[in-house]
Amino acid sequence: MIQLARSIRTRHFLLQHGGLNNTIYEKQIYKKNLTWNPPPAPALIEDKLVELEKALRHSQQKLERKNASRQITNITPLQAKALASLQKNKNIVIKPTDKNLGPAVMDVTEYINQILTEHLLTDTYLQLTEGEAKHKLNVIKDTLKSLLANNANNLSKSELLFFKRSLQEHHRMPIFYGLPKVHKQPVTLRPVVSTSGSLLAIFSTWLDYRMKELLTLVQSHVKNSFTALTELKNLYIPDNALLFAADATSMYTNIEIDIGMSAIRHFLEHNKARIPKDFPTEFFLETLHLVMQNNVFSFANTFWLQLTGTAMGTPAACAYATLTFGDYENSLILQKYKHQLLYYKRYIDDIVGVWLPSSENDSITWENFKKDLNNWGSLRWKIENPSKKTVFLDLELSIQDNAITTKTYQKDMNLYLYIPPLSAHPPSCFKGLITGEVRRYWLQNNPEDFKTLLLKFIGRLLSRGHTLQDISPLLQNAAATLDDKAINFRAKPKDPDNIIFIHKTFHPYGIQRKDIRRHFQTILEPHLNGEKMTVAISRPTNLRDILTKAKLKLSDDIDVDKLVQQRKANVNNS
Repeated sequence: MIQLARSIRTRHFLLQHGGLNNTIYEKQIYKKNLTWNPPPAPALIEDKLVELEKALRHSQQKLERKNASRQITNITPLQAKALASLQKNKNIVIKPTDKNLGPAVMDVTEYINQILTEHLLTDTYLQLTEGEAKHKLNVIKDTLKSLLANNANNLSKSELLFFKRSLQEHHRMPIFYGLPKVHKQPVTLRPVVSTSGSLLAIFSTWLDYRMKELLTLVQSHVKNSFTALTELKNLYIPDNALLFAADATSMYTNIEIDIGMSAIRHFLEHNKARIPKDFPTEFFLETLHLVMQNNVFSFANTFWLQLTGTAMGTPAACAYATLTFGDYENSLILQKYKHQLLYYKRYIDDIVGVWLPSSENDSITWENFKKDLNNWGSLRWKIENPSKKTVFLDLELSIQDNAITTKTYQKDMNLYLYIPPLSAHPPSCFKGLITGEVRRYWLQNNPEDFKTLLLKFIGRLLSRGHTLQDISPLLQNAAATLDDKAINFRAKPKDPDNIIFIHKTFHPYGIQRKDIRRHFQTILEPHLNGEKMTVAISRPTNLRDILTKAKLKLSDDIDVDKLVQQRKANVNNS
């Protein structure tokens, strides 16, 4: 109700002061002003807000009385006891695994030793004292603020507002952790830095926002497998054509800062005529350099600076990787091999292409192509030889009858951990899962493969505890949307200026979306100026939220800094 009242009061304030149409809303860089409270709406509206709140409270109390004898938790007492025990246990660390293979439990000492051996005590990182880390971040903050002030005239109102409100918030130190790669033997850890809520994440979010303006200028860029699917199906494939794929080895780590920055500068200069005239080039480049060079983070009671590669965890990392290597593709790869590459697209670190063999010495041409692909800094690609079949993202591609056919690619190691029936997710989440998967299978496969995959999907849902009685109506509804009109239809985005929101955490036995909407339509909607209400339902806290934290909780007898110093001393003595 608080959010609903605020939305309505804000709209009335803006309408009264003529600011509604002048408000520039950019979703990615929008920051709510938490310090401003709108004045009351007209008295009638305020009365109806009170009436609506009473009606919702009354409905909630009725539901609580109705379910008073029902156990409202979805875990048993024994499970709750085990969960509490896991939370308190400082001898283990629980992390989600790489490749989404479920949770992993590790001995905390072994976890720390692996983090130090595989990552932090390597040439990629430099240890700082706490004082040095905080001082460095304070210097960076002052530098970025100065840059921002000097370039304010080159930024839009929405950008300036984003920076102003974001810089007023408290900023936490980024946190380093590792995701176990349980699909490899021995198990290693993929390094991750959680930058959410940090100072540099503010500026990196802005960089990502601006980079999206540039991505269309990368000729190889493809947004997702659906776009690739559409493009590939429209190609005529000559008889001699072959498919190939490539994936980068640790792409972010191997984009050196100097090479990456040089590529971005060249890209901006080369595409100057196609970039918006108001693009703040110098501010963009200086900010990007600071973000990439100053990735400071903590691990337990130690502090570190990343020395090489793309700043881990930074919001702009994906777009940065696309643009940097994209400059090389635009200027060399796609020019030099334009007669061999009927099709060439890349999604971050995955490439797919259609190769047209040259009439003579094609093996030499292919080898030269591979060499050129691997001749950009220290970045290296695993490139498969051309054939009639390949895999790209979630697609199996094959050449048949001068066309490319597709099939959904599913990894053998995938555990298919779909939402179980006891999970307290809004029903729309499970409905969306089924609709999305059915539609994806339909688009990517021929009728026979579609039937096979659909049966497997149903079997996996049943294995997760769902029943045919529950999922059959959802499958039928999903199937009803599989006509060409529905698939190609893209709803126009709703006008955000005409929508007010009410936010609520979902509970299976609490007041539901339909009840909130009914009360709103009866009590408040007749007195508004055409505004529509959207009920934004969020999920409650889940096991991952409770058990997998970025910050490491240690018992008093473990001091990571002492372990680091001992390791360094041992190396020096040896």
